[in-house]
Amino acid sequence: QVVESGGGLVRPGGSLRLSCVVSGTRRVAHSMAWYRQLPGNERELVAHISSEDTTTYGDAVKGRFTISSDGAKLTGNLQMNGLRPVDTGAYYCYVEFLRDSYWGRGTQVTVSS
Repeated sequence: QVVESGGGLVRPGGSLRLSCVVSGTRRVAHSMAWYRQLPGNERELVAHISSEDTTTYGDAVKGRFTISSDGAKLTGNLQMNGLRPVDTGAYYCYVEFLRDSYWGRGTQVTVSS
């Protein structure tokens, strides 16, 4: 099971820290990623961290968001700074194992004054 937390309402320019926890397994995951679905848009990649801790970010969030995780990729965070109204949407954690992968149910982030 993959569970996200930390979403909420924040003013423009503010920060939020999302967390992702994988339960029910002792396997080591291959990678962890955060995706988001903005209103009216398809789900898009926000950030990805590999088993070697190599990170990749979507162009819209580079320099503002930071992904981190434990070595097993079973807990992780997405630090979001400089939030903008266009960042409003549902944020999902995605965890990949060698043979399977899992999505969380998402956490809502709303950026508004």
